[in-house]
Amino acid sequence: MQTPLTIGSMMVHAEKFFAKKEVISQTHDKLHRLTYSEIGERTRRLMSALGQIGVQKGDRVGTLAWNHHRHLELYFAAPGMNAVLHTINIRLSPEHIIYIINHAEDKVLFIDEDILPLIEKVQDQLTSVEAFVVMTDKEELPESGLTPLYSYEKLLQTGDPAQPFVTDIDENDPAGMCYTSATTGKPKGVVYSHRGIVLHSYALGLADTAAISESDISMPVVPQFHVNAWGTPFACTWFGTTQVMPGPRFTPKRLAEFIDRFKVTITAGVPTIWLGLLRELEQGDYDTSSLRTVLCGGSAAPKGLIQAFEQKLGIPFAHAYGATETTPLATFSRLKSYQQDMTEDEKLNERAKQGSLVPGLEMKVIGNTGEVAWNGEEMGELLLRGPWIADEYYKDDRTAGAFIKGWHHTGDVVTVDEEGNIQIVDRTKDLIKSGGEWISSVELENAIMAHDAVFEASVVAMPDPEWQERPVACVVLHEDFADKVNKRELLDFIRPQFAKWWLPDDILFFDEIPKTSVGKFLKRELREQVKAHFKVEE
Repeated sequence: MQTPLTIGSMMVHAEKFFAKKEVISQTHDKLHRLTYSEIGERTRRLMSALGQIGVQKGDRVGTLAWNHHRHLELYFAAPGMNAVLHTINIRLSPEHIIYIINHAEDKVLFIDEDILPLIEKVQDQLTSVEAFVVMTDKEELPESGLTPLYSYEKLLQTGDPAQPFVTDIDENDPAGMCYTSATTGKPKGVVYSHRGIVLHSYALGLADTAAISESDISMPVVPQFHVNAWGTPFACTWFGTTQVMPGPRFTPKRLAEFIDRFKVTITAGVPTIWLGLLRELEQGDYDTSSLRTVLCGGSAAPKGLIQAFEQKLGIPFAHAYGATETTPLATFSRLKSYQQDMTEDEKLNERAKQGSLVPGLEMKVIGNTGEVAWNGEEMGELLLRGPWIADEYYKDDRTAGAFIKGWHHTGDVVTVDEEGNIQIVDRTKDLIKSGGEWISSVELENAIMAHDAVFEASVVAMPDPEWQERPVACVVLHEDFADKVNKRELLDFIRPQFAKWWLPDDILFFDEIPKTSVGKFLKRELREQVKAHFKVEE
C-alpha cells in the first residue's frame, strides 16, 4: 500500500499505544513529568495555535531552545501541520545566528527565556520573523523588546486539543532543517524530509545499532539543536521509550544524578561530554548499573575513554558516526558474533573504529586512484548515499562540491578494514602533509589521550620550510597531573606506535582547547594560537 511516512503518525502511535509512558523534563524552574497522552494533546494544541498566528504549509518554525518537553512538542507540531521545524544552534555567534534565521526565512521563533537577550540584540536584523514565542514556566511574560511576543503555555491554551495531524502530506516534503556548525565560512543548511526522518528512526531501533525500544529510558545529552539530538527524540517517541530531557545548562553532576535517579538505560553525546561525566562518576557515588549503552559520536572517541567507561565503571560504550548531512546515523560500531573470542585489546581496537554501514545506506571510499582496498590501511574520502542522506545544501552554491552524481562527499578521510568497518583518519582539511606523505591528526590524538595524565589532546599542522607541514600536539592534563608530566614522557609513550616521522615536533600544554559550538575541537582557532606561540608568519 502506498501510505506516506509522516512524522505526525509517529506521535499518533505514541498517544494510542504508549499513553501512560513518560517524558521527564528539566526546565529552568522545575522538573516536569508528562505522559505521552499529555504530550500528544499539547502537541495538537500547539499545531492549532501555530495556525492561529499565521503558520502555513512550508513555513519555517525556528527554535532556540535546550532539551526539554516543549522543544519535543515542537518536533512534532511543526512537521505535523506540514510546516518545517528549524532547530537553531544557540551556541553559534550572533552573526551566524542572524544569517541562519534570515537564510531559512523563519516565520516564527520559539525561544527559551534565558536566550531572549541574544535575540533582542539582533531583532532589527531579522528580515522574515513575524512573531516570537517565549518558553517559560513563569505565569507572566518577561520584560522584552521583542514584539509580538507570546507565552508558549498561554498560546497552548488557545489551541484545539483535538487538532488533527495533517495526513495528506507528501512524504518527501521538508519536515525539518539544521545548519552545520561551520568551522569555516557561513553555516550550510540541510533539509530533512518526513520520509528520511521516519526511516532514520527505524534505523535507530535496529538491534545492531542503538536498539532503542519501549523498555529503554533515554537521556539525549546531545542538544536538540544538533542534528535533532541525533534523531533520538523522534525514534523514542514513536517507540514509546521513556525520555529524560536534561534541560538548560546541565552539568556532569546533573547528568550523573539523572542516570542514578531515573535509571537511564541509553544516553547519547559527544566525547567531551563523556570526559566530563567520567570525571564526575569517578569522584562521586552514583548507581549507573541501569546503563546499557553510552552512545558516542560527533568526533572520534579515544580508546582510553572507551576503556575507562567499560573497564573502570562497567558501562558499555558504543561508537557511531554521522553528520548533519546524514540525519545523522551512518555507521555503528559493534563486534560481530564471531569476533567475541578476540583478546580484550583486539576488541578495543575494533570498537574504537566508527563501525560498519547502517542497513539502508551505501558507501564508497575513494582514494587517489579510485576505490581503496579494504585492508585497514589505504585512505580515501567517504562517500554516502541513501534515503536519509541529504542531496543538497539549502539554497547554497556549495552543493556542487559536496553532492556529486548522487553521492554525498563527506570530507572525512577513512580506512576500511576487511570486515567493512570504517575508521576516521581525519577531515580532508585536517590531514597533515609532511614530505609528501599524510599524517593523521586523529590517530595521534587518540594515542596521546590514552595516557592516564591526558584529559584532552588535539594535533594540528604547522608550516615547515623543509617538510611542508609538521604535527604539533596541544594537550590539556588532568588536574592531578598538572606539572607532573612533560612532553618527553608523552612522546616516549606514543613513540612505539608510530613511524618516527609521524611523531609531533612539539607538545604544547594548554589550560583549555578551543571547541566548536557542539563540542568538537576548533582546529582553525587552535592553529592560530600555535602559530602565535611559534611566531609563524604566513
